[in-house]
Parts: sequence; C-alpha cells; structure tokens
Amino acid sequence: MSRFCIQIGWDDVPHLTRQQKDELLEAFPIHERDARAKGVPMLGSGRIYPVDEKSLIVDPFEPPDYWPRAYGMDVGWKITAAHWGAWDRDSDIVYLYSEHYLGQQPPQMHADAIRQRGDWIPGAIDPASAGASQKDGSKLIDEYRSLGLNLIEADNAVEAGIMACYRRMASGRLKVFSTCVNWIREYRIYRRDEKGKVVKENDHAMDDTRYLIMTGMKHAITEPFDDEIVAPLRNSGRSSVTGY
Repeated sequence: MSRFCIQIGWDDVPHLTRQQKDELLEAFPIHERDARAKGVPMLGSGRIYPVDEKSLIVDPFEPPDYWPRAYGMDVGWKITAAHWGAWDRDSDIVYLYSEHYLGQQPPQMHADAIRQRGDWIPGAIDPASAGASQKDGSKLIDEYRSLGLNLIEADNAVEAGIMACYRRMASGRLKVFSTCVNWIREYRIYRRDEKGKVVKENDHAMDDTRYLIMTGMKHAITEPFDDEIVAPLRNSGRSSVTGY
C-alpha cells in the first residue's frame, strides 16, 4: 500500500468561518498557533521563536546602497550557510536579503559564492572555525580569509543570541526576504527538546543569523568608493558603523 502526506490547515477547511478561526487561535499560546492552524510541525517543548512568520517575511527589493551590510556564516561539511543583512538605520530594521546554503563542497566553492555578493562585505563566522580542521590541521577561518573573505569570529553566546534575534523579531526590527527559502524552512522547525535544550539539527541558518545579529551588524559597512582603502576588518578590530 502506498502512502503520502498532505499538510492541511484551517484555511483548507471550508466550514470554519474567519471568526471561528480567530476565536480558536486566541485559545492557544502563540508558539502553538502555527502548528494548530497550519499543520506546521512543533516538536519537543516548542518552537524557539514564537513569532508569526507572516510578520517576518517580506517581498524582495533592492536595499539602498547607503544601508550598511554584513553577513553571518556557519560552516560545516554537511551544510555551510550564510545570510546577508542590510540595516535600515532610520527604522533600525535589519533585512535578511540573500542566502548561501550548500553542502559537501570545499571552502573554495563557498568562498566564490560569498564573494559574488560583494567581497567588501564583512562576515561574522562560526567561532568553531578557528579550531583545527580534521583534514590537515589548518584553521578554517584562516583558509577562508586566504580565499578573500573578510571575517571575524562571532560571539557564540547561544541564549543571548537567541534573545537578541527574538527581540528584533518581536518588535518588527528583523525582516526576511521570501527568497531565503532555507531560512524559512529552518525557522519553522527550530525548537527545544523536552529538557528545554536547543535541538542541534537543521539549524545552520538559525546559527548564522545569531552570528549576524550578535556580531556582524556591529561591523556592517557600506560599499567603499574606488578611491577608498578599507583595511581588512580582522586587522582593525573596530566597527565601521556606530550605533548598532
């Protein structure tokens, strides 16, 4: 016997009125509403970010050149992920506008793809990359720097990073382009286990977002003019944009 699964939400049920749906939603905690109304999986003790994705996802647009930019990067053989943020300083909103999400490729492949978004953009990388790789004892962060990426080690305080991201999400100060499909997929299943610990699987985009918000955006810059000389961020150790 063959089997298949269809995800069905309340919007697919014709006998429920809008008023009934609203009343039902009010009866559930915020972090359970997507699971109840849309059939989005909720595993363990619940989703980490109890924010309706409708308030986060926006249609893509071209960020103005004067918005500072940076990216967060999480490295691994299975998946290496990076997400770019553009900061609207007037409204203090960070927009995740591009993503790199690729597995089982050498650093050169990832570096080439990341540089194509702008080799002037600084990145905050998983601090574990400063450790020796299993391949030859070299440090991944040094290897990526040698491939032309402007990187600093990110602050990896997990709970503080989660809270920083959550505050931005809840206050409308973090938005995500609808084209960041892997980010959206991970967001829906990012959760804690029954003991309240973060489940460490399918979380590469969530991790690189923490690195971006905790560290990357503090060093965000605008594209330099041709006659500007921008010292590598790893040598300066200073933020190029104040007030974040």
